[in-house]
Amino acid sequence: MTKPIIEIDRISKLYRLGSIGAGSLRESVARWWRGAGTADPREFWALRDVSFEVAPGEVVGLVGHNGAGKSTLLKILSRVTEPTSGRAVLRGRAASLLEVGTGFHPDLTGRENIFLNGAILGMKRAEIARKFDDIVEFAEIGAFLDTPVKRYSSGMYVRLAFAVAAHLDPEILIIDEVLAVGDAAFQKKCLGKMQDVASGGRTVIFVSHNMASMQALCDRAVMLEEGRVAAQGATATVLARYLARGGEDSDTWTRDPATPADGKPLRFESARLQLEGVAPRQLLHLELKLATTGQHRPAFVAVDILNALGASIMQALPTVTPFVADDAPRHTLRLTIHLPPLIPGHYPLNLWAGSHFTETHDFVERALGFDIDASPTKGRSFDHVAERGYIVPESTCDYLPETLPQPANIDA
Repeated sequence: MTKPIIEIDRISKLYRLGSIGAGSLRESVARWWRGAGTADPREFWALRDVSFEVAPGEVVGLVGHNGAGKSTLLKILSRVTEPTSGRAVLRGRAASLLEVGTGFHPDLTGRENIFLNGAILGMKRAEIARKFDDIVEFAEIGAFLDTPVKRYSSGMYVRLAFAVAAHLDPEILIIDEVLAVGDAAFQKKCLGKMQDVASGGRTVIFVSHNMASMQALCDRAVMLEEGRVAAQGATATVLARYLARGGEDSDTWTRDPATPADGKPLRFESARLQLEGVAPRQLLHLELKLATTGQHRPAFVAVDILNALGASIMQALPTVTPFVADDAPRHTLRLTIHLPPLIPGHYPLNLWAGSHFTETHDFVERALGFDIDASPTKGRSFDHVAERGYIVPESTCDYLPETLPQPANIDA
C-alpha cells in the first residue's frame, strides 16, 4: 500500500500572546513566574488536533474563514514554524509560496534568486539551469533578469515568485492565497500551470478564497474551523458546507482581541457597512478601523466584492490621502463605493491592507456582506441570474422604420 506523501498527525499550535519578545529576559522570567500554575488567559490555540492525509498526486484545497488556522498549518508544512504538539511528515521535496517573495533576497537579482531558491530546495545547479529559461519565460521578466528584485514592480515580483515555486520540480507544491494580487490574466495562467503540475503526478495543497477555482482544480477539500478539522471529503460537498456557514451575514465585524498579531504591522480591528439608495443607484458606505502594531511603509486598503462562490466580481481601491502611516496607534477610514447595478443576491466582502501589492499586512476573508433584493431594471423577459452575469448594464432597444423598397433603375 502506497504511503501518503503528506501525513498530518494531531497537530496543535499554541501562541502565548505578549510572552515572547515583549521586554527584557528578566521581565519575561517575571511574567512566567507570576503566571506559573495558572491558566494564561492570553493563550491562543491556532490549531487543535488537526489530522488528515494527502495521497501522492492529489490536489487538496484548504478552506476556512479568517483565523481558522489555514496559514498556520501551511507554515508548519513548510517548516517555517514548529507545531506545539503532533507531527507533519512530508515524503518529498516541497516548494511553498506563502507570501509573495518569501525566500527572495531583495538585494540579489532575479537570476541570482532563481538559483538561490533552487539551492534551498536541494537542487543541483545543472538541474536549475535546465528549468531556467522556462521560469524566465513564464515570469515575463527577461529584460529585468539582472536587476535586484527590490526594484521590481509588484506584478514582476508575483510572477517570478510563482514561476520559481512551480517550475523547480518539487514533489509537493504548497500555494497560499497569493494569486489574488496578480491580474486576471496571470491568475488564469497560474491556475493552468497548477493543473499541469497536478496532471504530472505532483501533489498540491491549495488555499484560495476563490471557490470556483478551487472546485475546478481540487480533487477534495479540507475545511478548518477555529483551528480544528470541521469537514473533509469531496470538494463540492465541503465547499457547500463552508459557504453555508456564512460568517459574513452581518453588517458589522469585530476582530477577536485574543487573535495574535502574528507579525502584522497593521491590521483591521473592526468594520461596518451601510447600503444606501435604490438600485440601480446604490452607495456602499464602509467604516474601517485599523491598528498599528509595528513599523510599516505607507499603506492603503482594498475591498473585494465577491459572488456566492467567492470569486471577485469587482475590487474597490479608494484613494486615501494621506496613506495610512505608522505614526498613530489607530486609524479610521470611511469609504464610499458607487455600486454598479447588480443582480439580486448576497455579496460577501474581503478586506485587504498592505503597502504596494507585494506586502500584505492584513487580509480578512468574507468579513461583511450585503444583499441586493430587487432587480435594478424593469420590463425584462428573463430573470436576473448568475449564469447571465452579476452586473446589469443599462440598455435600450428601439424599432426602426421599415426600409422601403427602392424603385428599379430603368434605362430609357
